[in-house]
Amino acid sequence: MLNKNEMIVDTVLLAGKIMIESGSDMTRVHDTMERIARSAGVVDPRIFETTTGIVMSIPTKKTAEVQPVLSRSIDLEKVARVNAISRAFANKELSLKETHENLQALTLAVPVFSFRSQLLAAIVVGCTLSIMYGGYWGDLGATALASGLGFTIYSKINRHFRFRFGSEFIAAFTIAVTALLCVRSGFGKSLDMIIIAGLMPLVPGVPITNAVRDLLAGHILSGIARGIEALLVAAALGTGVAVIFRYL
Repeated sequence: MLNKNEMIVDTVLLAGKIMIESGSDMTRVHDTMERIARSAGVVDPRIFETTTGIVMSIPTKKTAEVQPVLSRSIDLEKVARVNAISRAFANKELSLKETHENLQALTLAVPVFSFRSQLLAAIVVGCTLSIMYGGYWGDLGATALASGLGFTIYSKINRHFRFRFGSEFIAAFTIAVTALLCVRSGFGKSLDMIIIAGLMPLVPGVPITNAVRDLLAGHILSGIARGIEALLVAAALGTGVAVIFRYL
């Protein structure tokens, strides 16, 4: 059974872990964690967060704990829910125990879009951006095929294997091969535009944005780490396409 101070630290760290794992920027993470701690009666909470771990202590009680962050994805639904729970606690609508229980429940049960919905979204994004970038309407079929196959490969690999950056490389390779076959068979016209549009659902836009936000907010370690991670993803995507062009 946790005492009050241990419950405070555990609740704060759990909220921060969920937000970092779900792709939140560090400014929002720190603000939410500090809001929970101060609302629980901690006058001077000491919190240090990075993309791979969080440390919190209550100086007056000599209580401290470290929480590792082992995985990261993009799930803004969880970020919004943690933020809502923290504000409800700050407004005295939830007790500390209820807040902790709600956060634990959030880690186990949160609405997730089905694979079909995600696949449809990837296809729509690819086709829409193809037209926005000046592509041909006649290439929409090839773009939809490339986007769909690339996203499917990416999702299946990430679901069954821990193959970081490899999933992006294989997905980009698949998109480039599909685009090349479509153009050579007459099903598509612009090879470059089909590949670019097909890659867009896989581009790490949120990590890049968060990296810039973290750097501007003074979270140097997190900003650099996220920036390097985004660059590695972009490099994997580019390499997957470059392999095809190298042997054309």
